[in-house]
Amino acid sequence: MSQGGKDPRPEDPRTARTKARLRESLLAECAGRPLAEVSVSAVVRRAGVGRATFYLHYEDLTGLAVDACADVVHAAVDALHAWQTGPSPLPPARPPAALAEFLAGAAGRAPLYRTLLLPGGGGPLGDRLHRELRARARAERAAAGAPHPELVASAVAAAFTGVLADWLHDGIPGSPDALADRLWLLLLALHRAIAHP
Repeated sequence: MSQGGKDPRPEDPRTARTKARLRESLLAECAGRPLAEVSVSAVVRRAGVGRATFYLHYEDLTGLAVDACADVVHAAVDALHAWQTGPSPLPPARPPAALAEFLAGAAGRAPLYRTLLLPGGGGPLGDRLHRELRARARAERAAAGAPHPELVASAVAAAFTGVLADWLHDGIPGSPDALADRLWLLLLALHRAIAHP
């Protein structure tokens, strides 16, 4: 199943290879121009597959782009939780180094991400990031017995997704390191805002 659907069957290796080639091709095409200027023809030519094969796996270029950017969603979620390497239930005062590294990598692909992650956090990539981050934050807060896991997880996911989007669209100034520091303080404040049931 493509585009983020959940299918219990393992993906055929040939299908996985074809989709990987298409993802790599799209990212290469978007390295020098925005997604709106990229055509299916250019992507399939670079990938060495036919148009029919493309449409077998993806509805359109946006679907492929969201799939190609899925790694950024997982990287973002992992970067925010990189501090959880030990038994301490409390996050540190300083952000994990992985957060600034993630932001620096996102800045390097900003033209593509801006197409899929709209100001304020909307768009297909924003929706996916919010959904996955909310699920992870909710599960971890619930496991720790912290109050109102749904509420806090939604606030954290919305804040992170919105700030990331606005930063990529140049609505928030700052280097990746500076933004990581400020964003971390904001997210900690959200976690601590509701300390009691």
